[in-house]
Amino acid sequence: MTRICVIDGHPDAASGHFVSALCDAYAEGADASGFEVSRIRIAELDVALLKSAAEFDTPPAKAICEAREKIEAAEHIVFAFPLWMGSMPAVCKAFWEQVARGKFLLDTGDKPDQWPQQKLKGRTIRIIVTMGMPAFAYRFLFGAHSVKAIEAGIFRRIRHTLFGGIGAVDDKARSAALDKCRVLGERAE
Repeated sequence: MTRICVIDGHPDAASGHFVSALCDAYAEGADASGFEVSRIRIAELDVALLKSAAEFDTPPAKAICEAREKIEAAEHIVFAFPLWMGSMPAVCKAFWEQVARGKFLLDTGDKPDQWPQQKLKGRTIRIIVTMGMPAFAYRFLFGAHSVKAIEAGIFRRIRHTLFGGIGAVDDKARSAALDKCRVLGERAE
């Protein structure tokens, strides 16, 4: 059985956000196909900012350790977030920094010039990004740099789904996006 961890990266804990609805649709599809699904909602966590290298080398808080257990147990990770100022919200970056503490994601070894080794190698990840601008503009004019940063810094086997013009789409387009995420969940893609 494929184990999937769905991470809702919307920073606002209030209900009704489209990113959260996309995560729900993905999880529904995965559940319907019999996959084991765990969930992380970043807005419900107390995510502190790291301010020193010494902090980075120590273990994170209990809530982050629990999130790490879900991520480590998963074979496939889904990470969804709204595009804010051209990138993921600051709390999402802080979340990944907290998760990475204590060499959880990358091990640089004992030598300062050693190339970092990925600790979660072999997992696949689906990045889902919502944005106000057209998705093609983000992809081709802006280079989809927040997606590329995750690929370069954390995971290698990334697929991504971009939903643009979210503020102006009608109910039919929203429904189509939810259906797309549901199908991705059914396939564990």
